[in-house]
Amino acid sequence: MRLRSHRRNLVARSRTNLADRHGDPSLMRPVRIRRIRRSLHTGALITVIGLMRLARGARHRWRPLLAGTVLTVVGVMLHGGVWGLLITLPGLWFLVCTLLIPASSATDRKRRAELERELAAYSTPAQRCDLEATLDRYPDEVTYELRAILTNLAMAAHSSGIPGTRRC
Repeated sequence: MRLRSHRRNLVARSRTNLADRHGDPSLMRPVRIRRIRRSLHTGALITVIGLMRLARGARHRWRPLLAGTVLTVVGVMLHGGVWGLLITLPGLWFLVCTLLIPASSATDRKRRAELERELAAYSTPAQRCDLEATLDRYPDEVTYELRAILTNLAMAAHSSGIPGTRRC
C-alpha cells in the first residue's frame, strides 16, 4: 500500500464561473496568502510587545538607541521605495540623539535608586498628598527629581504591564 499524498485533489475552475459567483477573480486572494499575512501580522505584534518590554527594562539613555536600531533595520529591509526612506530617517535621527544624551555615573544611579526606595514608602494617598504639599514649598528647580520619581511611581502603580489597557 502507498501513503496518500497530503495534497487535496485540486479542481480547476474556469474564470467565468469565479467571475459570475464572486466578482472579479483577480481580486480574490488564495487562502494560503491570508494565512501567511495573518501570521506575519501576529509575529509583528508579538515583536512590538517584546520590544516594548525590552525598552521598559533598558536604561533611559539606551531607549532611543533601541528605537533607532529597530527603525533603521526595518527601513533597510524596505529599501525599495519611499517607505524605506521614511522609516530609515527617523531611525538614524534616534541613533544620533542617543549620542547627545549625557551619561549618568554609577553613583548617580545608586543615589536615584535609593531615593526611589525611600519615596516608595509613601504609599497611601494621604501620605503622598502631605509629601506633595511639602514639595510645593520649594522651587521646582530643587524638587524636579523628586516630582519625576513620584510621577513614575504613581504611573507604575496603575499600570497592568499590558500596553493599551488601563483600569476603569
